[in-house]
Amino acid sequence: MQAIDGAAFERRDSSPPLPCDEIHVWRFRVAADDPRAVGGAAREVLLRLLAGYAGLARAPAIALGPHGKPFAPDLAGIDFNLSHAGRDVLFAFARGQAVGIDLERSDRRLSIEGIARRFFAPAEAEALERLDESARYDAFLHLWTAKEAVLKALGEGLQFGLGRLEFRIGADATVDALQRIEGDVGGPAEWQLRRLLPWRGLVGALAWRGPDRAVRAFTLAT
Repeated sequence: MQAIDGAAFERRDSSPPLPCDEIHVWRFRVAADDPRAVGGAAREVLLRLLAGYAGLARAPAIALGPHGKPFAPDLAGIDFNLSHAGRDVLFAFARGQAVGIDLERSDRRLSIEGIARRFFAPAEAEALERLDESARYDAFLHLWTAKEAVLKALGEGLQFGLGRLEFRIGADATVDALQRIEGDVGGPAEWQLRRLLPWRGLVGALAWRGPDRAVRAFTLAT
């Protein structure tokens, strides 16, 4: 899985042109830690970027799909998604292409063995357990964000079932290609994924079903 790290993020203060063969990822850090403030700031940035991509003077209306994925009813040609971990936020934008993005903090402590055994595919849980303890948590976060990004691209969310898609986990703890996905949602080869490392201590993933596209990364200059 290709990785996009912090050095790839270009500083910009407005939305650049969005060609149909590109996906744009933005990172943004909110000054306040309060979850309500983070949510409000993330929405403001989302509307600002969407208006820029659409060439609008006013922010578009935002609605929620049946499973909670946001969309802009008046901007049918632009798809987007967002995720935040603490005060750090990621956004993804594309034309004519559903996208999903997820972000997690690497210092978040979870009982990963129990979660993996309960929610992941059996082969994934077994692969995680074979890893050294020092590498296991990092691999778990990369796997979790990859799964979440696919489910968000589908517009389904967690109710689709984390165990209905399976990734290969290498002996070096890397999360590789999607190997299996259930349902009428395309075969594994139809899915594209990117590993995101926007800041130190943060792990993310970007996913879409369709042909490969160039991914450009930006930091919002406030």
